[in-house]
Amino acid sequence: MKIQLAENYGFCFGVKRAIKIAEENKNSSTYGPLIHNNKEIARLDSDFKVGLTDDHHSFKEGDKAIVRTHGIQKNELAELKKNKVDVIDATCPYVTKPQEIAQEMSEAGYSVVIFGDEAHPEIKGVKSYATHGAFVVTCAEELENVKLHEKIALIAQTTRKVEDYLEVANYLIPRYKEVRVFNTICNATFENQEAVRKISKKADVMIIIGGKNSSNTKQLSSIAHDYCENSYHIEDENDIDPLWFKDKEFCGISAGASTPDWIIQNVVDFIEKNH
Repeated sequence: MKIQLAENYGFCFGVKRAIKIAEENKNSSTYGPLIHNNKEIARLDSDFKVGLTDDHHSFKEGDKAIVRTHGIQKNELAELKKNKVDVIDATCPYVTKPQEIAQEMSEAGYSVVIFGDEAHPEIKGVKSYATHGAFVVTCAEELENVKLHEKIALIAQTTRKVEDYLEVANYLIPRYKEVRVFNTICNATFENQEAVRKISKKADVMIIIGGKNSSNTKQLSSIAHDYCENSYHIEDENDIDPLWFKDKEFCGISAGASTPDWIIQNVVDFIEKNH
């Protein structure tokens, strides 16, 4: 069986940057999971004594608090600084940008519409920067009964599918006087998604590696399923079922932006050894 990795996969710029920041700040804690990969978080804890807390109130004056790649809510950041916590910001610059846009557009009188998952920490953070509030939607239909201003600013979660984002934009544009559409989907997302689309058209089994709570990995898995029905989202080699590869000739592999190379290599080695 042929095994091939997608042209683009794995750690993106923002995640590489955040891991480096964490490794340089031993004996600290991240506020929320730094990235959506439990194995890598465990490695940072064991090798660099970088812990994890889900409560920003637990940080005391002088403590080191690393802000996760997805960013945090504006009021929480202000509170940490007010309490003289040593804040080390590992927010991905691609996430900082929509935060800035949300604040600027909201203060300029635009209704801010965010395309994404309201429960995701990135979107919670971006929404908190919209001074006069924001509407979060996952599809155009959710806008049908929403009352908006004549001027709209549309922002996307950095890891969404561009085709789905365009559907929301196409719904708004004919209905409102002014619609400003900001391309806040990051480059790595575009490249990884396009690479998965390309390889899954040729593969008869696809393996997508990444955290089960990773938004960008879920999007890759969804795209793989569109072109290859035998597509599987796994966290590591322990999730693999050998029966997936029975009578298969071409295995394509990709990985989410928060999946480290060592996990990807373990998966490749496992498949090669057993098939």
